[in-house]
Amino acid sequence: MQSSQSSRSIGDIGEDYVCDFLKQNGYEIVCRNFTIRGGEVDIIASQGNKLAFVEVKTRKVGAMTSGESAVTYTKRQRLIKTAKAYLFKTKVKAFCRFDVAVVHHDNGRVVYFKYYRSAFDASSK
Repeated sequence: MQSSQSSRSIGDIGEDYVCDFLKQNGYEIVCRNFTIRGGEVDIIASQGNKLAFVEVKTRKVGAMTSGESAVTYTKRQRLIKTAKAYLFKTKVKAFCRFDVAVVHHDNGRVVYFKYYRSAFDASSK
């Protein structure tokens, strides 16, 4: 059975929503979809000397798995590796944290949103 929406377009729904949320809360979107071999950070946002590396998990209403459960140990390690690469590349000096945003949508309309600030850190197991 083929999905009527691509994974990318579903992800964009969540990422757009989270970007708007961050902007409304005083953050500047520095980068979206920063990618290296073996990893990607959905959103990098700054507020003063703080830098948030945000993983967005978007699900259709009624999905079999939760967005929270998709942020596995392996996923966290890839995010940490990618964040380190970003910091090395840009030479940015900032207090960094890893946030997770979970978005549920119904036909493109967001019906649920949860934002986990400092969901994990670079020493997470």
